[in-house]
Amino acid sequence: MPDVPARPGPSSSRRWVLICALLAPAVVLPLWVALFAREDPTLFGFPFFFWFQFALILLAVSLTVPAYFLATHADRSDRVRHGLPAVPDGTGADRKAGDER
Repeated sequence: MPDVPARPGPSSSRRWVLICALLAPAVVLPLWVALFAREDPTLFGFPFFFWFQFALILLAVSLTVPAYFLATHADRSDRVRHGLPAVPDGTGADRKAGDER
């Protein structure tokens, strides 16, 4: 049975949990309005609710970049583990018969 992929190795679910944990603050903190619905303290004359939003943008970028690289690596390792090419070729040739996407 040479064309049967090797038995799947350990799950990468821990890596996906880490990715979700990295992305959660970028989603939850801007929605938590009570956290930044005030004017004090000011920074360079800007009220807290303005400069905190800008700080959240920097935080979201600094959390999204490592999450992207972790997700790319996890996706590649999952594809290889399941006997697929590491990077899809874009033709859909790696799909199973009857798999409609």
